[in-house]
Amino acid sequence: MRLEIICNDRLGLCQDVLGILRENEIDLKGIEVDPVGKIFLNFPSLEFAEFQLLMSKIRRIPNVQDVKTISYMPTEREHYEFNLLLSTLPNPVISVDSKGRADVINSAAAALLDADKSELKGVQINELVGGINLQRWLDKKPRDTKTEFLQLGSANYRANILPIWVNDAEGEPSFAGAVIHCQSEPVPIQPGHNDTNSPFTQLLTQHSAVKRLLKDAERMAQLDVPLLIEGETGVGKELFARACHQAGNRSQQPFLAVNCGALPDNVAESELFGYGADVFSHHPQGKKGIFEQANGGTVLLDSVGDMSQELQAKLLRFLEDGRFRRIGEEQMVKVDVRLICLARGELFSKVEAGSFREDLYYRLNVLSLQLPPLRERKGDIALLAEHFAYKFCVQLQRPPVRIAPTTREYLNQYSWPGNVRQLENTLFRSLSMLERDVLEPHDIQLPEMPTMPDQLNINLDESSLEEAVKRFESTLLRRLYPSYPSTRQLARKLGLSHTAIANKLRDYGIGKQRRR
Repeated sequence: MRLEIICNDRLGLCQDVLGILRENEIDLKGIEVDPVGKIFLNFPSLEFAEFQLLMSKIRRIPNVQDVKTISYMPTEREHYEFNLLLSTLPNPVISVDSKGRADVINSAAAALLDADKSELKGVQINELVGGINLQRWLDKKPRDTKTEFLQLGSANYRANILPIWVNDAEGEPSFAGAVIHCQSEPVPIQPGHNDTNSPFTQLLTQHSAVKRLLKDAERMAQLDVPLLIEGETGVGKELFARACHQAGNRSQQPFLAVNCGALPDNVAESELFGYGADVFSHHPQGKKGIFEQANGGTVLLDSVGDMSQELQAKLLRFLEDGRFRRIGEEQMVKVDVRLICLARGELFSKVEAGSFREDLYYRLNVLSLQLPPLRERKGDIALLAEHFAYKFCVQLQRPPVRIAPTTREYLNQYSWPGNVRQLENTLFRSLSMLERDVLEPHDIQLPEMPTMPDQLNINLDESSLEEAVKRFESTLLRRLYPSYPSTRQLARKLGLSHTAIANKLRDYGIGKQRRR
């Protein structure tokens, strides 16, 4: 039970109240004294008659004006307020004692550290926070706030570290620990990158092949020659392209992108190269094309393999010396742009099929990056899921969400045909609908992947060894081809030559019809 005693201040009044409790053998759980004339008591529940007797005795104490029951003590309310504020605060907060042991951890920090708050209490701060030796700072018993960059879970933060000083029993200040408040937007930690200012730090990976690609891309960013980035849809080709532009010498110049697959042939040429005055009635003064608008900067051609043959020919001529004619004009225009092209899958497969010019392919493929699909980067799935979960919790203005270990395993087992983009969209939908603070497997909706009939059970009584081998080989290639939809990708996967795989795909009628 909890009581509020309203009274006038008098020396010894609290002692009178405690004396009554002692006489009635009531075990006091807590007492709080408010300077404005209130005393709050917390003690176990009493029988009604006993409680009535207690109330009457307290009311008879001199200077007591009123006594009434309350639902909570003032500090209990403050405690709940404090916990509510911490749990909903999107910024990570950790409080430590003078020995560097974690005392209070809010939900945002616990989510980044991938643990329950109860598990983290008492852990040494240097085991939780990287990039700075906080224990050494605490040992100095500092008095001034310190601002440092530190590592917490999967992100780097700019944090304020505030020392806590309280007065002891003699009224002397005593060092009691510190509060770590991560204030700025997190910078994702890029393994192998110490420079947090590099545009490539935004490309998260733990995969060794992608790390090598990042190093290659950083070197390629400084070169003013065409760059071809290939990969399945959703793997992050445009992110790589933008990072290359931002890290290059043209970073302060325009970066313009155009999707070649989304423009009809009669529109694509005018968009890229522009047109002269009086060519089109809706724009009588003419219009500069993308190449002219981006002069000095970078032009990104997405889905370059979907260009028409006519546009391919004009692009090839432009790559010779940077000159072109606007539609409806005779004079030449010269611009200086860097070209970055994106292609779904491998562009050479379109060369093989005869839909893309071989001479243009070699002009575009001066430098190239082949981005692997997400299903080949299993270690990155959990890393990216944690990043998206934090990002969307901030965006949705909701408390941080922890991804359960079973959920990570579930995400890892999926093949992700839409790659990183599909993972990002899946996490956004799941977090938008989630009403708890832990993401479980049943909270995630993913389309089931179609399964192929199992043709690997071979009956040798009905077929020769040669026929059985061909049947096995055909089934294996049919299963792998959707995940490696080009002869070069499939050849690398199986450790065979490009020519051997191309011949087998043609013999078994797998994939697009290839020229003989």
